[in-house]
Amino acid sequence: MIESRSIFGPVFLALIALLVLAALISGLLRVPMLAASVLAIGFSLGLLLGRRRERATISETDLDTAPSGLNSSHFSAKFLDSALREMREGLLVIDADMRVVASNRAARNLFTDLNDVIDSRRLTELTRNPAIYDAFLDAVRGKERTGVKVETYGQERRVFDLRVVPLLSTNGHGSGGAVGVFFDVTRLERLEIIRQEFLSNVSHELRTPLTSIRALAETLENGAIEDHKNNRRFLSIIQKNADRMHHLIDDILELSAIEAGNVKVKPEIIQLYPLVEDVIASLSASAAARKITVNDLVDQKAEVFADPQRLVQMLTNLVDNAIKFNREGGTVAIRHESNRTDRISVEDGGEGIPAHHLDRLFERFYRVDRARSRELGGTGLGLAIVKHLARAHGGEVIVESRFGEGSQFTIELPRNTTRKAADSGTLNA
Repeated sequence: MIESRSIFGPVFLALIALLVLAALISGLLRVPMLAASVLAIGFSLGLLLGRRRERATISETDLDTAPSGLNSSHFSAKFLDSALREMREGLLVIDADMRVVASNRAARNLFTDLNDVIDSRRLTELTRNPAIYDAFLDAVRGKERTGVKVETYGQERRVFDLRVVPLLSTNGHGSGGAVGVFFDVTRLERLEIIRQEFLSNVSHELRTPLTSIRALAETLENGAIEDHKNNRRFLSIIQKNADRMHHLIDDILELSAIEAGNVKVKPEIIQLYPLVEDVIASLSASAAARKITVNDLVDQKAEVFADPQRLVQMLTNLVDNAIKFNREGGTVAIRHESNRTDRISVEDGGEGIPAHHLDRLFERFYRVDRARSRELGGTGLGLAIVKHLARAHGGEVIVESRFGEGSQFTIELPRNTTRKAADSGTLNA
């Protein structure tokens, strides 16, 4: 009589793991939750089958074939350990006594910052979160739990979707424990919040001009069309609000395309001075209306490496804002500095921006003065577009402002390393 470890469990487990991974590779399992759940169940079955020692009478023939079986067992254990270690989802297996019998690294990181060993510890030693404990307790009692929301608060708040399924005991009667999979949905929840805020903001921004258009249209329909003193003024307001809606929709579509990665920048070496002159010329009417002087202080030989169309778009947004939010009769200065990066700045002598607004200035629909921005025709998306376009170039946009003294927005772009190498004679032919 020789005591040996059953090799059926690990081999069975390895087969399940291989099937799961093969399905993932072939694209059959496209839902991570489904894949992880199948893997977790396979792991648990193998664990329950393979961890138990059983006594068996082994013949000489069996002894001859034992090494190959042991090698298979060793391979499957290593394969499983590697698969579980690389899983992003946390996997936790407990027995009927609510003790942890197996876990992976993601689960250990969830319950401890030190990646301590948590096996053999009771679940109550690891967490006081009632949602986690109740979900596992229900599963031990035979009830599957899905969609359990779990929140943790460490260095940052994290949100998990927990799924726990019961396990039968080895004899097929009663509970053998439970296996739970923790899916990190923090980013998905954050995106959902952003989506809801975006829809709310869009609805509000569209409702305001639409309400004005509808009210004036009804006024004209009810007889004001014959009022020659006011009808053209009403029509002008309708036109202004229609233009505002048009610009808003254009900006929404543009920003959505940029954020989705559908807008590709095509940087090239361009002369900056004439490009800035074109931007100033396009905004000359709005500058003249407020008696604003716009100065191009860029060196006439200055070059930058950027997509010309997108750079015009960024500068137009910044210069337009500098004109709109400037003091009447004020000035706007456009400068360029080149060191490790190219820095193009737009500086105004306006009222400046209070410090507590600066961190949120590039958020969608964020405005320092909502009423004034709408009055001036702003959509609240211009700075968000500038930020994304600058980052698409591998750069950034920076704001500096002192309340009452004006603001300076700077587009920082990486220099063209290919051009620098060519200038220094190090570029291979």
